[in-house]
Amino acid sequence: MADKMFDIVIIGGGPAGLTAAIYAARFKMSAVVLAKMPGGLLTSAHLIENWPGFESITGIDLMKRIQDHVEKLGVKVLIEDVIDINKSKEGFKVRTEGKTYDARTILFATGTERRRLGVRGESDFLGKGVSYCAVCDGPFFKEKTVAVVGGSDAAAKEALLLTRWAKKVYIIYRKQEIRPEPATADAVKANKKIEIVANANVTEIMGKRFVEAVQLDNGKKLSVDGVFIEIGGNPISAMAKKLGVSLNDRGEIVTDKDGRTNVPGIYAAGDVTNRTYKQALMAAAEGASAIFSAYRFMKEGKE
Repeated sequence: MADKMFDIVIIGGGPAGLTAAIYAARFKMSAVVLAKMPGGLLTSAHLIENWPGFESITGIDLMKRIQDHVEKLGVKVLIEDVIDINKSKEGFKVRTEGKTYDARTILFATGTERRRLGVRGESDFLGKGVSYCAVCDGPFFKEKTVAVVGGSDAAAKEALLLTRWAKKVYIIYRKQEIRPEPATADAVKANKKIEIVANANVTEIMGKRFVEAVQLDNGKKLSVDGVFIEIGGNPISAMAKKLGVSLNDRGEIVTDKDGRTNVPGIYAAGDVTNRTYKQALMAAAEGASAIFSAYRFMKEGKE
């Protein structure tokens, strides 16, 4: 049984969800944040250097500061995994394993889950050389040789971080040029520990007990002790789809500029949406914007 009717239930505790909670509190909306992992994937970011007011801050520290802000405003951030949502007469019923929450409106700030390569050996060597988090596992590879798979800014930053421990870091990318931000690209070029392997895909991760090598589709085999996979994420949008929310061909929730979806009372913000720029700062702004829309909907009964 639900204890109360919330004005909004925010699903997801990353930058979008927590910023939305701050604005909900300021609008005197009753709100709760339900998050499987408070802080979201940003907690695995080693250094963030493009958040206004902080020249450099770790992902964990930034998200802790934001969560502290939320909780000081009286909004609870609960570690609960949402397993189902259904429409109700007054809005929605949000169910976790232990409780049901009644909500007039919902904000999906569910973000993405790490995308996997889907190659032989990836699952077998998870925790035995295969990783999706350099911050978490980098220290285990002191004076080792590792590979980062991916060509994004995030992949380049993972490679730079790994040079703190590893003696050699390969960046393996399927295209000719990696595509980090210019400042990150300059740092990669200046780091003698990093070697870019372009126009190549990993087809197999090999070893006995632990990772020993990767096979590439260009016929080459690289001897490595670890493989860090950073190839983006898949939007966590299945529950939104179940409620009739429109998704694009990438599975992202389609929103307008103010966070509205095609279903009245349902909003979305951050990396789960079809917005172009997948940045923490953008996600935070989208969370704030979505709350404006939800507040207006509750007060005026229209989008």
